[in-house]
Amino acid sequence: MHTPLIRIDKSIIPSLDVPTPGEANLVVQATADVTGISAYKVGFELGLTGLPTVVNEIHRVSGDNRKVIIFDKQKAGNDIPDMGAGFARAVKLAGCDAVILFPFTGPLTQREWTKACQGEGLTVIIGGMMTHPQFLVSEGGYIPDDVPMKIYDLAIEMEVTHFVVPGNRLGWVQKLIKYFRSALGEGNYDVMGPGFVLQGGDVAETGMVAGKRFHGIVGRGITDFPTVAGMHKAALALTRKITA
Repeated sequence: MHTPLIRIDKSIIPSLDVPTPGEANLVVQATADVTGISAYKVGFELGLTGLPTVVNEIHRVSGDNRKVIIFDKQKAGNDIPDMGAGFARAVKLAGCDAVILFPFTGPLTQREWTKACQGEGLTVIIGGMMTHPQFLVSEGGYIPDDVPMKIYDLAIEMEVTHFVVPGNRLGWVQKLIKYFRSALGEGNYDVMGPGFVLQGGDVAETGMVAGKRFHGIVGRGITDFPTVAGMHKAALALTRKITA
């Protein structure tokens, strides 16, 4: 059964891949009151400064505009299976609502880390395909071409219904959406995608391909603006594009 992490069908998730809590606070100040901003994704650099403090600060700064908090260790789910329980416990105690896993090291680790996170009440968001060049073997990378689909297959077997897709690779988005629709049915899954603005993806175009429920993850397309006003304007433009 699909229980959406995010209430609205389409939204923007600012990626807080910034080095300090102070910089994160400015992003939250700039975006929390923008309609269509649904969540914040906290990356590893900010998480290393003290994840519970970061989560509390996000909630404090956003005030009544409380958002979902997603932790993205970049890329979690690749250590030995036994490490999943401690990871899940720490993320839950920090106050996060969800976690992103990219489990490239095999099905046993994927199963154990997914179970551990689900057991802590975290929404598990699974990714298998990256946005950058030279990722798959056919592109000159290290990852065999059939691995991403194996990861998504096992995720669905484990009742995961939230997925990361590469927003700047429309061919892959089309392929994955077709697969999710066939396996789960339209409206029974949520898709999230990075890879926009500086990585070349267009959030409106990808949103159309992705279908009913899509949430664009945008980092530098918002955080690179030096002022709160600039970040606010960028967030407004992005949310209007994805909800148009």
